[in-house]
Amino acid sequence: MDGLRTWIEIDTDALKHNYRFFKKHAGGHCRVMAVVKSNAYGHGLMETAEALQDAGADCFAVDSIVEALALRDVGIVSDILVLGHTLKDRFADAASNGIAITIAGMADLKNLRETQLTLLPKLIPLYIHIKIDTGMHRQGFSLSELPQVFEALTVLRDNGDILLDGLYTHLAAAGDPKFSKETRAQIALFSDIADGMPENKLWPEHIHAVATAGALAHPEAHFDMVRIGIGLYGYWPSRTPAVAFPNSVLKPVLSWKTIVTDIKNFPKDERIGYGFSEKLTRNSRVALLPVGYWHGYRGALSRKAHVLIRGKRAKVLGRVSMDMMNVDVADIPEAQPEDIATLIGTDGSEFVSAHELAHCARTSVYEMLTCINPLIKRVLVSNGQS
Repeated sequence: MDGLRTWIEIDTDALKHNYRFFKKHAGGHCRVMAVVKSNAYGHGLMETAEALQDAGADCFAVDSIVEALALRDVGIVSDILVLGHTLKDRFADAASNGIAITIAGMADLKNLRETQLTLLPKLIPLYIHIKIDTGMHRQGFSLSELPQVFEALTVLRDNGDILLDGLYTHLAAAGDPKFSKETRAQIALFSDIADGMPENKLWPEHIHAVATAGALAHPEAHFDMVRIGIGLYGYWPSRTPAVAFPNSVLKPVLSWKTIVTDIKNFPKDERIGYGFSEKLTRNSRVALLPVGYWHGYRGALSRKAHVLIRGKRAKVLGRVSMDMMNVDVADIPEAQPEDIATLIGTDGSEFVSAHELAHCARTSVYEMLTCINPLIKRVLVSNGQS
């Protein structure tokens, strides 16, 4: 890639393919909320959202009002829900830009009451989604708090300009068969709460409970909207493929590439890296790559992971540094400076997945992807996989 030492390629065809898979699976009656929080799981917030809007995404979910406003600034006109906490002095920004916010605790309700008469622009509604804690015990109102919540929502509605756009929950282990009983209990509890809303003269516009794993494993809980995050980017949540979907259904969207900046020859028994952390077991050619843990290539990958150069695997040697690392190209005699090295993605018949790196680093694919430095240039490409 001209002028870049390291870059991320986002395959828009693969992204659209994955979206269409989930849209078809959800059914025509059900909206698909594209979850693009946390820099679109490391893929690039604006770039990914624009591609998904082109694919016909029904709506978007982000973590913060900052992310939501960034999407509005680049022309995303679809509905947007902020999943995380919104400061009360940003409620007016949400209302002015048609952005829905999550109300998930008594402090949120208090903030809503205080700002309804003072900060919200007159005659411009604020859309809210009420989140229920059905067992994950993170965000959300508990069952015991619901009478107070319903009473407060009625007052807020009657005072005007607060619109109940949604009711939702989050499942703790939807893709894990080991917790199927607990998941069914969460779904049943949420269904009962949703069914009881009209009795309190409250009619949420949308009801949603499942993310990627739940959308696949529990179609009975689709309601009228599903939230799809990791699946959009071509990866299954843990254990979900066993539900009955082959790995080939989804197409990984992100490739991470860099260049070889130098190659040196070292004799057997020479030591490589900080702390002399690797002793060479043979005469070796060692390639230098301008990527390190600052870029998001985790130190835990030291001496374990592989990159791809000229369609072959090259093992990471020694300790990954802040801005560079060494790899073994003794078995790639044709390797030269300025060759492309693929950190995540395909080169020839070889493939390094984010799952592979996550396994090496003993972490999750979510963490591996979202920790890629957002300052690295994201480039949209089309690889004809749609």
